[in-house]
Amino acid sequence: MISPETDAAPDARRVVVLISGNGSNLQALIDTAQTKDGLSGANSLGGEIVAVISDKAEAFGLERARQANIPTLTLSAKDFPSRETYDLQLARLVEEQQPDLIVLAGFMRILSPAFVIKFHGKLLNIHPSLLPKYKGLHTHRRALQAGDEEHGLSIHFVTEELDGGPLILQSKVTVTLDDDEASLASKVQVQEHILYPIAVRWFLQGRLQLISNYPTLDGKPLPIQGVLYQENPSN
Repeated sequence: MISPETDAAPDARRVVVLISGNGSNLQALIDTAQTKDGLSGANSLGGEIVAVISDKAEAFGLERARQANIPTLTLSAKDFPSRETYDLQLARLVEEQQPDLIVLAGFMRILSPAFVIKFHGKLLNIHPSLLPKYKGLHTHRRALQAGDEEHGLSIHFVTEELDGGPLILQSKVTVTLDDDEASLASKVQVQEHILYPIAVRWFLQGRLQLISNYPTLDGKPLPIQGVLYQENPSN
């Protein structure tokens, strides 16, 4: 079991990460949390990852967390009769950690409305498409089949609508004639590892907020497509 007590500093902002698989975006967050800010001496993420929870016991992301001395827990959906009862227990486990932010990093379950409402404004997700295009699965394949010249990723607040929450950040990649699903996924993943820590840091620093279902950065409303990453959106 995960204990609410961790090595996080008493005043550190607390992050819980939910995963289902490899956990490469989790690793990007861990790496950022292990890097010190040159000016303040605080970690570059702006908070501490206090727990990683997976619905898959075999998820490699759990090993990534263990190697970083982050407490882990597996909660299998097979042990619950419905999505609602699963999410009720998941919410209890998350709440025990007293998180300031819950980050979905390849968590492959659709969260129930009750869970999303409970943590409204504290849930971030990353999706491998330029939303609102290609909600759901197989986004790289669908972009290739459509003959798109651009593809990318979106980071958004989670709402009850699948992949439909307010956008925070987007990044575009060029689709070339020789791209297949694997190469296109690789291009997108490079950008994911850059942008997700940025969005998490913005939130933990208090710069990013969801107010009346509208995202703001430094007190100003974000455009409907979020911030388009070009060079260095952390400034």
